[in-house]
Amino acid sequence: MPYFKYIFLFFPVLLFAQVSDIVQDSTEVKYLIIAGDSVPRTSIDLDEVMLLHKLKFDSKKDRIRYLILRRKTIKVYPYAKMAADRLDSLNTRLETMTKARDKRRYTKMIQKYIEGEFSDELKKMTRTEGQILVKLIHRQTGRTTFNLVKELRNGWRAFWYNTTASMFDISLKKEFDPVNEKEDYLIEDVLQRNFQSGRLVRQKSAVPFDFYDLTNKWLQHSKAP
Repeated sequence: MPYFKYIFLFFPVLLFAQVSDIVQDSTEVKYLIIAGDSVPRTSIDLDEVMLLHKLKFDSKKDRIRYLILRRKTIKVYPYAKMAADRLDSLNTRLETMTKARDKRRYTKMIQKYIEGEFSDELKKMTRTEGQILVKLIHRQTGRTTFNLVKELRNGWRAFWYNTTASMFDISLKKEFDPVNEKEDYLIEDVLQRNFQSGRLVRQKSAVPFDFYDLTNKWLQHSKAP
């Protein structure tokens, strides 16, 4: 089933206070004056909106699994976004510093800040929520949690974190892979629907993929005998 990638929603006519016809070099140009904006425009910037397919499930069991995955994804996504935001702020600030001592001091401060924000909430997460968080951190940053810990701390601490997490069947090296993992595609589906509804704040994935190509792939896969 084909999917259109984008649809444009046009503003109501009431948004426009005036449309002026101006003759310039024998060419008629229409300017749009939007209410509350004193600068005439020849065009309007429109938000890009994604068309999402209607959810269908092969069984009640599949529907329940999706709903559980949706609840867990919505719960942990803000923490993955926060980690990405903090990392971006860290890198931006470090670029302005010239002294290694200042960089180490600032990095350590950010480490403690992130750990303070995460620690209490992480303790409340289930194993599956923790693994989804690890995947989403990779989605948001393009780096695994293991590598982030390794960069911000050291290799031994990253190994220790991963070994400890493995005791609870969580791998900090786990990547977000919606191309090959259906669960990851469903996680992305949950994100896109909640970005569109405004429940979650949109943040572009650092992992490259085309959501519509993935949708076609997984829908066809589910129909295969």
